[in-house]
Amino acid sequence: MLASEDIDPLNNSDINDQQEIFSEIISNDKSDKNGDIKDSTNGDQPALDGELQVDISDALSERNKVKYTVHTKTTFPEFSKSEISVVREHDEFIWLHTCLEDCEEYAGFIIPPAPPRPDFDSSREKLQKLGETEATMTKDEFSKMKQELEQEYLALFKKTVAMHEFFLCRLAAHPVFRKDSNFRIFLEYEHDLSVRGRNKREVFGSFFKRFTQTADEVLLSGQKDVDDFFESEKNYMLEYSTHIKEAMIRSDKVCRLRQNVADSYTRIAHGLEKFGQLEGVGGEKEFGRFLMRTTELFEKMKKAESRVGTDEELKEADTFRYFVRESQAAMDLLYRRRRCLANYEAANKNLERCRVRNRDIQKAEKEQEEACKKFEDISKLAKTELLELKNTRISAFKKNLADLADLEIKQSNAKISLLQNALRSLKSTSEGEGPSTTPAV
Repeated sequence: MLASEDIDPLNNSDINDQQEIFSEIISNDKSDKNGDIKDSTNGDQPALDGELQVDISDALSERNKVKYTVHTKTTFPEFSKSEISVVREHDEFIWLHTCLEDCEEYAGFIIPPAPPRPDFDSSREKLQKLGETEATMTKDEFSKMKQELEQEYLALFKKTVAMHEFFLCRLAAHPVFRKDSNFRIFLEYEHDLSVRGRNKREVFGSFFKRFTQTADEVLLSGQKDVDDFFESEKNYMLEYSTHIKEAMIRSDKVCRLRQNVADSYTRIAHGLEKFGQLEGVGGEKEFGRFLMRTTELFEKMKKAESRVGTDEELKEADTFRYFVRESQAAMDLLYRRRRCLANYEAANKNLERCRVRNRDIQKAEKEQEEACKKFEDISKLAKTELLELKNTRISAFKKNLADLADLEIKQSNAKISLLQNALRSLKSTSEGEGPSTTPAV
């Protein structure tokens, strides 16, 4: 498991330095890491052979960026060393993904989705609010809230690292992408790649490119495919993409509601704790102890509910989210093939016109042959890629949803046991007080 080396506790006397808690090194623990990676990426880790093995051994989270230490072992003669470690940032992962997308040689492949940009703003905002309310909290309350935020941040950080590693492992396991020159530069070049974030003009250019592709897809939507397999895949992917996006949205909503329930347990426990302290001071000490035990119950229920929410997010919501991106990559592949088909049909028409005019026939024939070859090549590769994606998707959904059902059963049994033990404890406390001082449970 990826583990935090040291997360310095917040200094109560200097809350202005609170965000420095987010600068930490995540060390590599091989004993449990692979399990975390597979859970976080919602699929089996790509099988890596001895020729090229890639992993993220360390990661450093700073205020505005995350630095990943990419460790590579290889026997490829193209590499200058058999074992290399380089430091990369998220923008460099995006650069590598863009290079793969822009390479025409890979037009027939599904390009693995780029890892999502690290976003710790929510955790930092919660920490900021915690600092603002420090004066109204006791030392124990502040320490407890701080620890919960640390755990929440660390879980998010580990998932982010896992997604970046999974992206690299998919490339390393692919028979073609693993030999890409830009991928080799990414893994081998030990200095900064000097990849900057996109400026406003480039962002607009990217948006315009996507808009142009969308418009082109609309124009090609009425195109009748010559291959029934791809016509069926196009219709299927359009409907599938709509449904999985809706499932992702609904699943995210369930996770938020689950977290709201957990937060409500915390607020109830806090209120009962204050109530119990007040009763203890007022003379009803036995009733105060009863309320404090009830407080412990709600705190344990909060932890149990949070675990359920984490499992649902990891096994369900993140599975949907990953395959939303994967389905978009597949639809991009289908678009590239339709564009090749349109180019091939246009080349055929151009050849016919040239023959009628008896002009530039040789040039038109050459263009038609090139368009035909490109279309046939991309069709052959695309069919294989789409079939592999189908098998991967089915396997991942079966595994993760079955795992979720098992975890839900375990968590439900744990909740039942917790409530039964709490009920016995509360009844024993109530009987010890006597009927005159404690209401019936």
